[in-house]
Amino acid sequence: MDNIKRYHVAHQIPHPPITALPTFSPAFTVYLFPGASTAVRSPSAAGSSMIGGRGGVVGGWRWGLWAVDLVGLLVVAVMVEETVELKLSHHLHGVVERVNERNGPFVGLLMTYPTEEIALQVSGFFVPSSDFPLVQLAGRRFNIGKIKGVDVIYVMSGEQTLNAGITVQLLIDTFDVVGIVHYGIAGSTNDSLLIGDVSVPKYVAQTSSWKWKKFKSKKGALPELKFGDYNLPIKGENLLAEIEFTQVQLYSTGRPMQELFWLETDPKWFNLATQLQEVDLQQCLNETYCLSEKPKVAYGLRGSSADIFVDNAAYNEFLFKTLNISTVDEESAAVVMASMSNGVPSVVFRGISDTAGDGGTLSSSIFSLAATNAVRVAVEFIGLLGREGKVHDQ
Repeated sequence: MDNIKRYHVAHQIPHPPITALPTFSPAFTVYLFPGASTAVRSPSAAGSSMIGGRGGVVGGWRWGLWAVDLVGLLVVAVMVEETVELKLSHHLHGVVERVNERNGPFVGLLMTYPTEEIALQVSGFFVPSSDFPLVQLAGRRFNIGKIKGVDVIYVMSGEQTLNAGITVQLLIDTFDVVGIVHYGIAGSTNDSLLIGDVSVPKYVAQTSSWKWKKFKSKKGALPELKFGDYNLPIKGENLLAEIEFTQVQLYSTGRPMQELFWLETDPKWFNLATQLQEVDLQQCLNETYCLSEKPKVAYGLRGSSADIFVDNAAYNEFLFKTLNISTVDEESAAVVMASMSNGVPSVVFRGISDTAGDGGTLSSSIFSLAATNAVRVAVEFIGLLGREGKVHDQ
């Protein structure tokens, strides 16, 4: 085999797993023997007629000519066995290997900014591991321990979609993670969701993926925001025209690419979370100020994410009336999409910290209360996973 040239040709089709081969994605692996030509299936060539000569398309196969005679060809279709370790040359490889062997499998717990992490720390529910309390990787601290007897790795990703998606992928690729629990704060676009409430969305959307259209374009297939509708004092034409929301491309294990607008949290985990309606949520900021109503857990609403802090009442109203969106944040859709891509369950808990465009002053105390309530529901969910035996059954 020393003289075999090996060519790796990416091709997204499902294949049965061959666990002995440590590859990272579905692919054709082409082994070229000495004196061989290659034949690689080309989707664009499918159905083409035969073309004569030593190169070209034959029966839908595109032939690449090499300056050697054909001796033999072996094409092996392989499916990746998912890895949960860093590459051997990485200086943390041995540490991560021991963490996974001694403590896993884990529930991955992700929050995005310091107020949300502090809410977990002061709750006392997270108990750090005495062997390996943390691993620092890619500028992030992966904290290893237990919550309600369940092995957990929690990490603060940083804000916005790129940070969230990258961190979920790091969790899944590096550690033996069975699923992702995501909590944080969010703005409300729904008058029935009040400050302190916790929303558990069934669907989330990435609402900063747009097609900015020409002036006087034809109406598209997906929802649109027409700027002229918001002219003052009356509606009219606007040279900014309109934006049409677009779908995201979801690449996932064992499936062809899908274009989706709504990303669904894991149905089993979502249904399990509906058992948490009686979680006691914090109502008072301090001894002298309390919210007017006892906060509640709301299920099955729709959430949205964008790299935009929404503090505009008109846009808020548009999202709710046009897309039936009840919460806005900057990360949930990225967390759910990264989890779906890897075939890993996820669930989202978002505490309401503000109502966009209400004219009020954003308070750090309100943010803290919203984060605390989101943590309480997330922690109870993790405990429920443990009691139901869901961690080791994934």
